[in-house]
Amino acid sequence: MNLIASGINHRTAPLEVRERVWLSDTETRKALSLLKTGPFSECALVSTCNRTEIYGVLNDLSAESEPPDVWKRMTAVLTQVKALTGDLDPTHFYFLRSCHAAQHLFKVATGADSMIIGDIQVLSQIKEAFRLADSTDALGPFLRRLMQSAYHVAKRARTETMITEGAVSVSYAAVELAGKIFADIATRKALLIGAGETGELTAKHLFGRGIGHLFVTNRTRSKAEQIVASLGGTVTEFESFQNQLDHVDIVISSVTGPGYILSKYNVSRSMKRRSHRPLVIIDLGMPRNIEPQSRSVENLFLYDIDSLQNVVDQNLQRRKSEIPRVNAIVLEELREFSAWIKSLQILPTINDLRTHFEQIRAEEVAKHINRFTEHDRELLNLVSKRIINKLLHTPSVELRNNHRTGASERMQTVQVVRQLFGLGKLKGTESEEK
Repeated sequence: MNLIASGINHRTAPLEVRERVWLSDTETRKALSLLKTGPFSECALVSTCNRTEIYGVLNDLSAESEPPDVWKRMTAVLTQVKALTGDLDPTHFYFLRSCHAAQHLFKVATGADSMIIGDIQVLSQIKEAFRLADSTDALGPFLRRLMQSAYHVAKRARTETMITEGAVSVSYAAVELAGKIFADIATRKALLIGAGETGELTAKHLFGRGIGHLFVTNRTRSKAEQIVASLGGTVTEFESFQNQLDHVDIVISSVTGPGYILSKYNVSRSMKRRSHRPLVIIDLGMPRNIEPQSRSVENLFLYDIDSLQNVVDQNLQRRKSEIPRVNAIVLEELREFSAWIKSLQILPTINDLRTHFEQIRAEEVAKHINRFTEHDRELLNLVSKRIINKLLHTPSVELRNNHRTGASERMQTVQVVRQLFGLGKLKGTESEEK
């Protein structure tokens, strides 16, 4: 197997190094073009904030190359595309070959190798990376099959384990909590206070859960408007957002800065106006945005980062405990992929055998075809082809099953079949015998 995988990730390199080799789509296309003219017959590049990896099939001339030689070519391409100054430190990179390379991709696709274990976004990133490689004619049959296997592994990991279950970010945990409290969240209204990164993620999660309506407020109105423009909802002026407490069911706050934006007094007055109808307030601020004593107000349910972090930590630990089960699935699918690779050594002989028998059939039919009517000629062709197919069915099945044997025994069987039927030597046999 001439497959290799090489790159850096959050385990092997710090952020400042990963940033240097991160590739945009335009840079990825350029790099793929350069790699295709070098050591690879097929290649794909996966580049995210946490990893930049090359998956490639070495061409015949490069198949026997040592890792340092391939490494030099790959780093030269990265240096050229990124216009880097200074050498890349090889200790930050890993180099995997054959089944180890396939196993690595499978683990990445499941999210087991992610910074956040079970990250489902990584599979979409891999799909997009291989789609981009395909659009630049950098993919071939080998990597396409590898990707199909990776998709299958990821699907099995999601359905057969709990690697993706449970919130592992405080913003997602906040929305998950709100959804548990209000099962009918589609009929509920929420107020989002703060339109920074955490606020934007929270808004996405709320709409993902089907929130009935979202009000967004922020000290800088334009940021709130950006969220509403891209996701939906209504902008509320920051100076008067407390009025919305009378009408909403959920409040999620993620404002930065000193002092409380909601005091116990503010909350108490609002709860009286709403006849103490239940209100959930989730405080994601640092320092806290809501006065902690507000918890004593009747029918007010106040949660802060610490309470949510406990949920996140428990979910992460639960995901970690699923890794052995995911690894077992990866190994099962790796065996299937390896069996497919071994079958590739058999297919040329099966095809040559069928071509050989078809040639004999066609020659013999041609000798006597003029003795038959037009109708009988069609019948003769049909019957003779069926006979050939039946004769070759069992040998073809046995040859395909031959991939389960060792490499030496497998090649010996192939050579015997080719010798028996005069098929000639299989291309590449000489190099394998050396």
